[in-house]
Amino acid sequence: MLELAPRRFRLVVFDWDGTLVDSTVLIAAAIRAACVAVGRPMPSLVDARYVIGLGLADALAHVAPGLGADEQRALAAHYRRHYLDGEPAIPLFGGAADLLADLDAAGFLLGVATGKTRVGLERAMASHGLAGRFHATRCADEGLPKPHPDMLLALMARLGVAPRETLMVGDTTHDLDLARNAGAHAVAVAYGAHDSAGLAAREPLATVHSVDELRQWLVEHG
Repeated sequence: MLELAPRRFRLVVFDWDGTLVDSTVLIAAAIRAACVAVGRPMPSLVDARYVIGLGLADALAHVAPGLGADEQRALAAHYRRHYLDGEPAIPLFGGAADLLADLDAAGFLLGVATGKTRVGLERAMASHGLAGRFHATRCADEGLPKPHPDMLLALMARLGVAPRETLMVGDTTHDLDLARNAGAHAVAVAYGAHDSAGLAAREPLATVHSVDELRQWLVEHG
């Protein structure tokens, strides 16, 4: 159980890929393989990791710009095939499930804001036994994707929480920009898709390098 300092936040919203689950290697590989499959140059690993967290259409448009509608559909289909082949092996980051359980028990409202589709998120949550852990979730196909503030605004409205009481936890600059655009606070995790220097440049409240470090920050500042 977390022993917390006086409560600063009521709602903690997590990104999914690269924040709660260790999926960035698979996603980047699937993006790169999909581009090659439709005859486009393989994007660099940096570029493939950069688009993680965006909605799928925005991510693929960034790594393979200028495709026609049929090519876009083919690219998305190849990406999904490569990703789904590896999805069953995606693990939660060590300590993530316990952290969520402790935050829930401590009275925090928990949310997810993700570039995944609703179908994809529900499948992922079920596979990790987290389907009932979150009070509200928002996906890229239910509104406007990151970094537009729509996801956080919708979660805050649903749960009746003000921006000053909301903390976004994510591994990409898209997550940090989402929080800023919604008027909320953010903590960056540097064990996912984006490097710590790029994350720190967005001036989050903190940049942590492990789930244990995130836990400690929440104990001291949450």
